[in-house]
Amino acid sequence: MSVETFVPSTKLISLTDSAVKHFESKLKDKPGQLIRLSTKVSGCTGYAYVLDFADSAQADDEIVEISPVLNVAVAADATDLLRNTEIDYVTEGVNGVIKYNNPNVVDECGCGESFNVG
Repeated sequence: MSVETFVPSTKLISLTDSAVKHFESKLKDKPGQLIRLSTKVSGCTGYAYVLDFADSAQADDEIVEISPVLNVAVAADATDLLRNTEIDYVTEGVNGVIKYNNPNVVDECGCGESFNVG
């Protein structure tokens, strides 16, 4: 018999391989830029994700190094909402879509615009 120890993730967020490829391709001609992830109050259930390209992080952002050419700045006021979120890039029909797999979400609106955490 063996015992496995659960080791929780210490990374604030993670990206799937397809998301890494997507963002690296978007940033390849923009050296020094990064992705900034934040939230805003929105929709019928509470919050919406905000994903932007930025020249630099804001002073209190938490920087997550995803690869040697890809960094994500996470807004300080969004860290509790986003902790352990996985960002994915998927193809739905002919469209590419960013998906957020956020284990903190307890409710989402029907259209997918907003979410709430417990």
